[in-house]
Amino acid sequence: MVNSLVILLGPTGVGKTELSLRIAEHFGSPIISSDSRQLYKELPIGTAAPTAEQMLRVRHYMVGTLSLTDYYSASNFEEDVMSLLKELHQTHPTVVMTGGSMMYIDAVTKGIDDIPTVTPEIRTAIYKQFEEEGLAPILAELKETDPIHYNEVDRNNYKRVIHAVEICRMTGKPYSSFRTNTRKERPFRIVQIGLTRDREELCDRINRRVDQMMADGMLEEARRVYPFRALNSLNTVGYKELFKYLDGEWTLDFAIEKIKRNSRVYARKQMTWFKRDTDIRWFHPDNEEAIISYLNQHNLNKTTEF
Repeated sequence: MVNSLVILLGPTGVGKTELSLRIAEHFGSPIISSDSRQLYKELPIGTAAPTAEQMLRVRHYMVGTLSLTDYYSASNFEEDVMSLLKELHQTHPTVVMTGGSMMYIDAVTKGIDDIPTVTPEIRTAIYKQFEEEGLAPILAELKETDPIHYNEVDRNNYKRVIHAVEICRMTGKPYSSFRTNTRKERPFRIVQIGLTRDREELCDRINRRVDQMMADGMLEEARRVYPFRALNSLNTVGYKELFKYLDGEWTLDFAIEKIKRNSRVYARKQMTWFKRDTDIRWFHPDNEEAIISYLNQHNLNKTTEF
């Protein structure tokens, strides 16, 4: 019997959640979330985490397992999911994973280089420097300590710049020396399903989704986590904009419009990333019958009891 991992991916708002539930029910499979923010138990509304009712329909993993102050990375995700799949595949030959976090999905499908975990002391020190001095001196340090990565990295993405310098400081070696980009072999078959909609349809869904989140209490959720707003776990679309409102810098209406706009921008980034992977087979989310037919062509095994 060949164990399999079915990955249902796509941009924010495309309709992954409900379809993942039906596919999981079809195969008698649990669901692993590959959403990097659904991991945090304090953020159920703003991350569109599966509801209690949905989690009663299908057993979910990697949802609400962390607190905002917990350090977590794509490398941690790779390690945790590989361990989880080893356990789940003993009773579930087919497991479904769904989400839109690009690096987390790549961590499972391709593997991540073994880069050392940054100590809390180094992380605290560099983020304090970033808050006080900005990114310029950190970029200058990266250029001196690792000119190879300096020429490759997106210098406007402060998280990636900071992480590279963290590794340089901690190890005394260039960050680029740890990057081999070697694809890891997995002891199971991977089938990737990508969901896509035309631009206008997706934009409309994103806009309506943000309105629904606000109606569900996202502002109150943002208010509860506001004291932790400097944490990297809250550096995400939705919360950043509402924090601007809570700081008194923006009106609420303006913040909501910015959430919608930035969500649409993020969706485009997701699609650009995913389109590079030629192993993904693309479908419209409403074409469920064709998706199931495609999966059945791979002779995926169902769980006899679930």
